Amino acid sequence: MNKLLLILISLLTFAPADAETLSLDSCRARALRANKQMGMARMKKRTAENARKAARTKYLPHIDISGGYMYSSREISILSDEQQALLGNAGTAAAQAIGSKTAPIMGNMSQNVTSAIHNMAAQGIITPAQAQALGSLAGQAGSSFSQMGQEMAQQLAQAGDALGQQIADAFKTNTHHVFTASAILTQPIYMGGAITAGNRMADIAERVADTNMEATEDNVLYGIDNAYWTVVSLRQKQRLAESYLELVRKLESNIRKMIRNGVATKADGLKVSVAVNEADMTKAKVDNGLALAKMSLCQQCGMPLDSDITLEDENKDELQTEPVGDYDTAGALERRHELQMLNDAIEITKQQTKLARAGYMPQVALMSGVLFSNPSVYNSFERKFKGAFNVGVMVRIPVLDWGETMYNVRASRYATTLAQLKLSEAQEMIELQISQCTFKVREANKNLYTARRNIEKAEENLRCANLGFKEGVMQTSDVMAAQTAWLQAQTQRIDAEIEVKLSETALKKALGQI
Repeated sequence: MNKLLLILISLLTFAPADAETLSLDSCRARALRANKQMGMARMKKRTAENARKAARTKYLPHIDISGGYMYSSREISILSDEQQALLGNAGTAAAQAIGSKTAPIMGNMSQNVTSAIHNMAAQGIITPAQAQALGSLAGQAGSSFSQMGQEMAQQLAQAGDALGQQIADAFKTNTHHVFTASAILTQPIYMGGAITAGNRMADIAERVADTNMEATEDNVLYGIDNAYWTVVSLRQKQRLAESYLELVRKLESNIRKMIRNGVATKADGLKVSVAVNEADMTKAKVDNGLALAKMSLCQQCGMPLDSDITLEDENKDELQTEPVGDYDTAGALERRHELQMLNDAIEITKQQTKLARAGYMPQVALMSGVLFSNPSVYNSFERKFKGAFNVGVMVRIPVLDWGETMYNVRASRYATTLAQLKLSEAQEMIELQISQCTFKVREANKNLYTARRNIEKAEENLRCANLGFKEGVMQTSDVMAAQTAWLQAQTQRIDAEIEVKLSETALKKALGQI
């Protein structure tokens, strides 16, 4: 009992899960989510969006902040070495100059006093003793005045030298270590149309990215449709191969019975055995092809390659096809993404021409900023951060560029002409493609109609052959020929149905309606 329970549990545990059933729409949705090209197209769209936003910022003012430090081995000097030496000895030089001019004056004064005393003594105004006393007193006074003058000159020299040295020190810049900081605002006023052209190019590039994503989506859907109908075709051929194998095996069983009863030859048995082997090989090829086709479909849908999937249309006896009618080819050229991108390419080259032509135009920009430095120069060379605000207008006028702008304008105009020629060629090729796809759809529907009629005849032929073989009026080769004809008719019907589906998909893609 326990062993039986374990066996049941193991069987339930390792029982294969039911195959996942996928419709064409679900395969499309999975492919759009998993496809790498779609992911890259989305990234290109986001890149174009951010590039467009970046282009818009060219209209706005830009602020740049910068700072720096510089060490210099030598200091910037405003005064020369001779000027600094003169300022350092300014008091001594002044005292010498004053002493050289006052010494004669003091000597003359002493001589005049002495002469006056002698005259007064000679005239009898004063006595000789008094004159001698007055002369001694005048000599002492002159000596005192001379000593006082020397002391004052020395003090004046010292004070002058100190003041001169202070002035020389005040002219020192102290620029061994220099710190700077600045903030600059730039507002474009007129750039010759370059900013406008750049923004229009960014808008067109974003539109091209959108169109490219839609075109990539169409290619993904077209590829997944082809993979889906390929799997459906191979699955139906697998069912057909199984039915054909069952037919020839049944015939082989009947032939063996007839050989045992002596109403058939061994050669008939060998012929049927060869047909059975061929049917086995055909089925094996179809099985392998179906497995590979399912792997390809799973890969495009972003599923594991060994996923067990069943398609919604693979077990249908006949595929539903749309009746052939008039297709809307009038708006096909407007819907095709290739033509939209070529039109956008033409617009981009026109904007490139305007961008190149901006090289002829003057450019005007408003400049404003604040500059700080240490040492600052606004209160001598002071070791403090100080700055000033400034506003100005910058004008740039091109004068000589040796024809560079002219050549760029010509090159962009030629690029516009080239893009227009590509557009015209693409329109012609698309019109031809639409005509060819329309013809293939009509031809595929005719082939399907013929294949379905052939099936009726092949089935009736096989029924008659089997009946005649049972009655003994037809040979084994006749039955095998009827079976082969039936297999061929069924194969043609499957191919015709799939061809209708694929041709309709191709036509929808050509019309831009996929």
